[in-house]
Amino acid sequence: MKRRLMVPLFWRIFLLIWLAMAVTVVVSNLASQVLLDRERAGIERQLELRDLGLEVAAIRESHGRREAYKFLSAQGEELGLHLMMISAADSERLPSDIRSRIKSGWYRQKPAVVDMGDGYRLIAWPKMDGEGWLEPRVFRYMETGLAFILITLACWLIARFVSRPMRHMESTARAIAGGNNELRVNESIAARRDEVGQLATAFNAMTDQLCNLLDRQKHLLRDISHDLRTPLARQRVAIELASEGGIEDELMTSILRQNERLETMTGQILTLYRVIEQGGNIAREPIRPLELLNDVLRDAADYAEHQRVDCKLRSTPESTGVSVLGDAGLLQRAFDNILQNALDHTPPGKVVHVSLEQSSGWISLTITDEGPGVAGDILEHLFEPFFRADKSRGGQGWGLGLAISRDIILAHDGEISAHNGEGGGLQVVVRLPVFAID
Repeated sequence: MKRRLMVPLFWRIFLLIWLAMAVTVVVSNLASQVLLDRERAGIERQLELRDLGLEVAAIRESHGRREAYKFLSAQGEELGLHLMMISAADSERLPSDIRSRIKSGWYRQKPAVVDMGDGYRLIAWPKMDGEGWLEPRVFRYMETGLAFILITLACWLIARFVSRPMRHMESTARAIAGGNNELRVNESIAARRDEVGQLATAFNAMTDQLCNLLDRQKHLLRDISHDLRTPLARQRVAIELASEGGIEDELMTSILRQNERLETMTGQILTLYRVIEQGGNIAREPIRPLELLNDVLRDAADYAEHQRVDCKLRSTPESTGVSVLGDAGLLQRAFDNILQNALDHTPPGKVVHVSLEQSSGWISLTITDEGPGVAGDILEHLFEPFFRADKSRGGQGWGLGLAISRDIILAHDGEISAHNGEGGGLQVVVRLPVFAID
């Protein structure tokens, strides 16, 4: 593939600003020159100054300077112009601003000057209330305004040139983060021969790689769970048949317990895959969190008794009639996983505190254990799949329970967080948007 020449973004911006300034100066000077030349040409055409100068010279020769001045005065009144016939020695008779215009090297807005011979010159310029006259200040204002417009336009183009692809990449990244993995940065931006084009190309390559990894992860979860289910089911049947043949009860109990653990892990992997696959498109119906939580506590009663851990539920009166919109089976799995995690890490004789309260359009479930807590540097990793905080919290799990709970809660437009409680132990807070209140 032929390597294209890259023009760095720095030089693009530099050249655009430089060109904007250069064009501003050139166009401003051209505009001023054109307007001034038109003014001078208009004065000369209007008076036919050269013919008038010859006529004045003839009057001066035949009737004297006095008659020539009278003639000029009459012509000036008729045409709305100042007309003066002066010699080199009489130049001080001109107004100072007219003298400055005649001597000016930059402003070409000068009075019309006609050489009449014998050292005399005819000077003509419009009166202030006449047409065709522009003061130098007017030109400066025009030049300043033109420069402001051109530089503003250039800055707008530069800002758009730089910010537009950035905004597009930002919106694309947000859409991808929201679950639309098919989006990529436009090819027109990725084809640019500067740092923005390189960034867009790298962004698309990174997104492709991440999406491939996510797809492989989902397929792995699906394949593992499906591949495990069949041999586990067959193994369980074989174990049950073998138990009828007189194998020791203790050995058989151990085999069955390990089989159940594998089945549980397979079920959790399937649940995780289901939530990842469906995302926010899960089936929804009105559910009462308090009733769902009571079912979870009832199902966990035997396990809590086995762990010698007590569960205490506290619910506010406002939370009794609250309903949320979601999938009852998934939410029950999420609550059960959080409660199971708390039971696993609470020492015998301690208590797991469960509270439910409603405020500001949200229903909040808080489950707090009385275990050792979690180190601050690993709190943020608790909801990652297969992560286990073994150094601070022992346990027999696989690091899937809280990850599944997080994905289920997020799929229900909720929030989940974990932090260490004031009295020790881990506190997990789940917030779900309220659908209805009876």
